[in-house]
Amino acid sequence: MKHMNSEVKEERTSNKKRIDLFLVPIVLIAAFLNLFKIWTDEYANAYYTAAVKSMLQSFHNFFYASFDPGGYVTIDKPPVVFWIQTISAKIFGFHGWSVILPQALTGIGSVLLLYVLVKRTFGVWAGRFAALAMALTPIVPAVSRTNNIDSMLVFTLLVATWMLFRAVRTAKFGWVLAAFAMIGVAFNMKMLQAYMVLPAFYVFYVVATKITWKKKISFLTTATVLMLAVSVSWAVVVDSTSADKRPYMGSSQTNSVLELAFGYNGINRLTGNTSVTGSSHKQPAQTQQQTASSETKQNSNSSADSSQSSNQRKSSSSQKMQAPGGGNQNGMFNTGNPGPFRLFQKGLSDQISWLLPFVIFSIVGLFAGVKFKGPYTTKQKESLFWLAWLLPVAVFFSIAGFFHQYYLIMLAPPIAAFAGAGAVALWSMYKQHNGWKSWLLPGGILTTAALQVYIMSPYVSSIGVAPIAGVGALGVILALVLAVHKQRKNSLTNYLGAAAMVVLLAMPAYWAMTPIIYGGNSMLPSAGPDSSSGMGGPPSTATNSKQSGFNGMQPPGSSSGNSSSNNQMQPPSGSSNGGQMPGGSSNNGQMQPPSGSSNSGEMQMPGGSSNNSQMPNSSSSKSSSSKRKSGGMNAEVNKKLLNYLTKNNTGEKYLFATTDSTSAAPYIIKTGEPVMAMGGFSGSDPILTVSKLKAMIKKGEVKYFYLSGMGKGGQSDVITWIKENSKEIPSSKWQSTSSSSQQGPSGNGTLYEITLK
Repeated sequence: MKHMNSEVKEERTSNKKRIDLFLVPIVLIAAFLNLFKIWTDEYANAYYTAAVKSMLQSFHNFFYASFDPGGYVTIDKPPVVFWIQTISAKIFGFHGWSVILPQALTGIGSVLLLYVLVKRTFGVWAGRFAALAMALTPIVPAVSRTNNIDSMLVFTLLVATWMLFRAVRTAKFGWVLAAFAMIGVAFNMKMLQAYMVLPAFYVFYVVATKITWKKKISFLTTATVLMLAVSVSWAVVVDSTSADKRPYMGSSQTNSVLELAFGYNGINRLTGNTSVTGSSHKQPAQTQQQTASSETKQNSNSSADSSQSSNQRKSSSSQKMQAPGGGNQNGMFNTGNPGPFRLFQKGLSDQISWLLPFVIFSIVGLFAGVKFKGPYTTKQKESLFWLAWLLPVAVFFSIAGFFHQYYLIMLAPPIAAFAGAGAVALWSMYKQHNGWKSWLLPGGILTTAALQVYIMSPYVSSIGVAPIAGVGALGVILALVLAVHKQRKNSLTNYLGAAAMVVLLAMPAYWAMTPIIYGGNSMLPSAGPDSSSGMGGPPSTATNSKQSGFNGMQPPGSSSGNSSSNNQMQPPSGSSNGGQMPGGSSNNGQMQPPSGSSNSGEMQMPGGSSNNSQMPNSSSSKSSSSKRKSGGMNAEVNKKLLNYLTKNNTGEKYLFATTDSTSAAPYIIKTGEPVMAMGGFSGSDPILTVSKLKAMIKKGEVKYFYLSGMGKGGQSDVITWIKENSKEIPSSKWQSTSSSSQQGPSGNGTLYEITLK
């Protein structure tokens, strides 16, 4: 027995030293998908990039994750990821790629971690296939190629998983503490989303450890207390700091991190209840019931315009889009309708669900014959861990009131783990002619191919019929041939099994490459032939899906002369974070025309100026620069406005003030000067009062204000006062009349000057 144990130890040591040559191309694939061409994204998600620019300027801004250099308001997330991005920008210089790089590297790191986690228990081929499945899950590289938080969040949770597995193997309590502390760190990346894995951690530790129940409860209680302490550490420091000595906590209604964590970034995501909690700012019931409509105007003189109009005609049915939880949420941001099959609906299935049927068959195979009372093998225990990660997260996304497509990356690790472990397990059952379980492999291949055909069918105009028919035909043929050869022992079945895995990963691999092929969107990352639109889902009827932009909608604040679409998005007046995009902002589920607007069909993009230019990557917004400025809606500046403000600045702290972050971010990125987003991200934060603004103007901190018809929620009194007590600056002095390469606050907005004595 001792001799056998020593041989096992020697084999493990040898395996640790030996490089897995099959892993090398998998890592190279992940590196290509995550890193290639990130240098073309100049601004990334401008909201977060502006914060990094601000955080580079002082420790005060760095600690609080201030959106603007003046320390007026923070971004709407905790600071850990942005601390790392700021350090990267400090080392490599401030660029779009330098703030994306940490997420891209952690995307690759997640592939390696999953390989390590799966290989040890399920075997090397299971680890390889799990790593490859993780690398090719479309939403994984789509998110990792941006400066959004989720890629680093998943990596951190996988590190915590590795620590937990090690705690069980070594029976050392220190590793349990480290695992739960790491979840606390993840909380300081994206708050309650980090806690979605807790059921898996608790269930696994209870089932897998061979200690008394008293010790289990004691250890888990202690670890949970530590996790909570780490989780709220930054929040407690911020909330206990006097409000006049720190920035306002962006997207909160009470200037509190804890309110932001457990409300807006927490329970409200599930319920879809994004109304303002402050009584003086609650959204009127009749406003909540307004519907969205889209009027289209076709311009036959422009191919881009005709592309927009074609797309708009498909979505102009005056479809009611109420707040999630309000009873009629019709796929806001292409997240489908809540229900048990939501993950198989358009817009979500092509991001994450390509292998879900195979995973379901794998789960059946891995748990076949398991008795409730045990005993459990190591494989069954770890399978239970991945199941306890997969099911609660899948249930959340099936019923949640508000989320974005890229949040689905939370499902990627358990799906990839089951794909790898299941492939080996089902193959073993098939080869051993293990009764009904031997049918799981061909059954999984057949149903997975069928789902992939369903996923691709809305994209036939973009990708053609051939790949759809090919996957369907090959899936059916391979499944049938495997079924026929089930009782035969020959080398053909080995090749058939390998071919089936290649077929099932072929289209996910293509989808994972679409952000490189078609261009991505850093505000709302998604994968697919329309990835540059950031809206996911099937493409429009436009001739070129790459030109469809934001489904025909345009970024705010441009003087591009093309306004034929008039298809702009606006948050409801007085709403809470209405119509916001990420960074992580809530949307009350409605898209409606601006309050008081003369154009009842006009919808504006969230957060600021009117929207009269194409999205980056659309045909009319390609500037002469080779860099892709996909920082959201308003990724460039109005140079004429910037020159005017710079020339006429007489020592004011803020270059200018505007309603929201969308208009402010490009100017912060370009100049590093403080620009005040009076109402935070969407313009709905109740930060500013008339008396506070008067005091700032009297102290000479700000005198110029750019106002559009947006972002009034929570600050309508301030905006009214500005208009009544200011001098309007003639547009000829600051408004650019050139092409869309001169973007920024202009168009339908107005520039005001106020000087109080």
